[in-house]
Amino acid sequence: MADQENPVFQIQRVYLKDMSLEQPNSPAILLEQEQPSVDIQLGVEATPVAEGIFEVAVTATVQTKIKDKTVFLVEAKQAGIFEIRNVPEDQMGPIMGIACPQIVYPYLRGNVADLINRAGFPPVHLAEINFQAMYEQQQAQAAGQASPIITQ
Repeated sequence: MADQENPVFQIQRVYLKDMSLEQPNSPAILLEQEQPSVDIQLGVEATPVAEGIFEVAVTATVQTKIKDKTVFLVEAKQAGIFEIRNVPEDQMGPIMGIACPQIVYPYLRGNVADLINRAGFPPVHLAEINFQAMYEQQQAQAAGQASPIITQ
């Protein structure tokens, strides 16, 4: 009976759920000498899978452009399956919005950098992310409050 009351937080698995690479303007764009601009978008989503089991996914979209033409576009989703039981409801949001993404994100960073490098481009390394600040900003936006903008 004591086991049912102890909090449980375990990683069941971390896996690459989805990844794509597009180079719509190759090979002509590869001959351009101009430095491309890089736009990186990140997102976090949590989905219940079963009782006490959750999938938390971190997504990244990396798009590089020269003028208005795309050099490459990478979309990746790294996910983890977590067992979370006997945790107070008010702590579930921070666990799934901060703790779980912090575990999954390094795998996403490595996979994105590796794919871009294997595609023949200089690696793009995603910056470290403060998931606590990102979570707090999302909570403030959901509550309709103004919050500071987080930039990378």
